[in-house]
This record gives sequence, structure tokens and C-alpha cells, in this order.
Amino acid sequence: MAYQATCYEGENMTLTDDFGFGTQIRKSPYFDATVRWGAKGFSVYNHMYIPRDFGDPEQNFWNLVNEAILCDVAVERQVEITGPDAAKFTQMLTCRDLSKMAVGQCKYILITNADGGILNDPILLRLAENHFWISLADSDILLWAQGVAINSGLDVQITEPDVSPLQLQGPNSGKIMVELFGRDIMDLKYYWLREVELDGIPLIVSRTGWSSELGYELYLRDGSMGDQLWERIMAAGIAHGLKPGHTSSIRRIEGGMLSYHADADIRTNPFELGFDRLVNLDMEADFIGKAALRRIREEGPKRKQVGLVIDCEPLTGPNTTFWAVNQNETQIGKVTSAVYSPRLEKNIALAMVDADAAVLGAEVAVVTLSGPARATVVERPFYDPKKQIAAA
Repeated sequence: MAYQATCYEGENMTLTDDFGFGTQIRKSPYFDATVRWGAKGFSVYNHMYIPRDFGDPEQNFWNLVNEAILCDVAVERQVEITGPDAAKFTQMLTCRDLSKMAVGQCKYILITNADGGILNDPILLRLAENHFWISLADSDILLWAQGVAINSGLDVQITEPDVSPLQLQGPNSGKIMVELFGRDIMDLKYYWLREVELDGIPLIVSRTGWSSELGYELYLRDGSMGDQLWERIMAAGIAHGLKPGHTSSIRRIEGGMLSYHADADIRTNPFELGFDRLVNLDMEADFIGKAALRRIREEGPKRKQVGLVIDCEPLTGPNTTFWAVNQNETQIGKVTSAVYSPRLEKNIALAMVDADAAVLGAEVAVVTLSGPARATVVERPFYDPKKQIAAA
């Protein structure tokens, strides 16, 4: 659901017709800047406004893949873990082996519960030996981590710091970063971070992002400087085609990237998603859900995520409900995310189906809002499957 801004006044376009949520939904340090730069609609993520409409979503996609976009993703809240036992505690939360994670490194991780269900699929950043940030997808992991800490017997502190990320994504993002930070920033490797300052603005910069394109995330460490940071980046990027934008559903589905609550939730386990590489059941360290995930691996997952190409007229936007997937007039699963890709000229989708139906080339029926449509099970990701663009 998006809420529209309809009334402005004054030379600086001060918002007067406030958005429709109450004060319990927080605004990011970039909120006013995004409105000035054309944000027309917002949704809610981690109890915060997130811009979801800067005009034509297809144009937003082309801006991303051809040049660069700047996205307000302050909704990616950080769970900060510090203290003498921070490393041991962080390992308790995830099934991925962190024993070789270096200071300055980032990792994509899964946080699981005692049943092996996925609670979040965040990026983990290691700022120091006993200093971690968990950069969240959309769920209340701060509360989970604080609850686990109380009963862990470990010496840790769990807080939410004043940290608000921006995403600078697209093929020209590297050129813009050089404009901002100099040539040395090109030495930053994929999934690594660096502490920097920009005109006195304190930042952590990482080579990460939710786009499957070359990109960076800039973690602002002082919310009072949000407007200044946004304008500084836009000024540096104009010559390189930078546009304000929002995370692209088209590109993230092309790249097979998950949206939590859509493609995964507390009832989804890593093996259903093909994330075996993120689960280390042989490491010595214990973690929440280890016994359950061992059992699931031995029994085999009952469902599997697949890609679908849907044969119907181009979809006019992403699905807003789960669409049934049928085979031989029996429901075998659901479409979790679907969109029309103008680059591939196909309707593409991620779906969760019964494991025995997850056969490449199999034909199924998808019940779209316009009625049943034929679909074919295909490999995913749909584009750049080895992530060569993002890692370049």
C-alpha cells in the first residue's frame, strides 16, 4: 500500500499534507529529500516509510541497469552486537559458518529459529573483532536477539544504533564513488566494507546492495546529516546519469533475490530455497535450529523454490497476492513474486512448489488475476546467474 503526497508549499516544497500513518511509523533521515526529488508513494518496512514510487517502475529499472540510482533504504535497520562474547553470540544466530569471517568483511546470512524456519536473511558486517551489525530485512530481529541474549549467559550488548543506509546501485555507481571518495575506493572488494568520511559525514561503505548490479551501500552514522548526504551524492552523480529511485522489483526478481515475507518466512527453511551453502551442520559451534536443520536435510525438503516463465499478456505490475500454481488441476504451490521483465520480454516469477513438482521444463498453470495461464518451470536466477555483474 502506498500513500501519496499531494500538497506542498514554499520554495523548498515543504510537505504539509502529511502521509497517512501515525507517529509509530518512523521517517528516515532522507525522507524530506526523497519527497523533494519526486517520491510519490511509500510503503512500510521495519516500521518505517520506504519510497516505492518515483514514477514509471520500468524507467526506474532502466535507470538502474543502464546508469545508476540512489535509494533510501534506511529501513534496513541495524542490530548492533558488541561485547567480549559478540562473535560467539553472533554465530548462535545463524547457520552460516562465521569462523573465517574477517574484520571488514560482509556476509549474506540466514537467521533461523529452533524449527529451522527463516526469521531474516540479512547482511552481516564485521566492523571490529567484537563489533557486528546485522543489516535487516523486514522483521523484528532486534527483539529476537535481545531475547536470545538474556538467556545466553554471554557478555554482549544488543542495540539499534543511529545508522541509516543508502544504496547507490548501477553500472555508473563506481564512477560516482570515485567522485565522492577518490580512486582508492575502487580497491573495495565485493562484500567488504570500509569506514570513511565525506565532508565530515561519518560513514561505513560496503560493496553490497539489493539489486544484482554493481553497487554500494553507504551507512550514515549520524541521522542529523541525512539531507546533506543525499544532496552531496546526487550532486556528484548528475554527470553520470544518477537518478533518485527505489529498489527494483523487476531487477531483484531477474536476479532471484528474496523478499522476506514474500519468498521466505518463518515457515520456510534454507533447503527449500536451495541455500545449502549457507548451512554448515558440521561446524563445531552450535546455533539455533541446528538439530531441526539436520533432520530436514536428512528427510529432504517437502517444497522447493523454482523459477517460472508465465505465458500471458505482460503483467502490469508485481503480484500483490500469492497466485496458486496448479498441475493436473491440483494445487502444488504458489507464486510468491511475479513481474514482467522488459529486458527479457517475459513474465517471470519465483514460486514455492511441492518438491516432486520442481522439475525443469515441467508445465504448470498459474491462476493470475486475469485467469489461468500456462507456465514453465525454469532455472533461476533469470539473468546473470553467476552474479558476475555485481562482483565485477
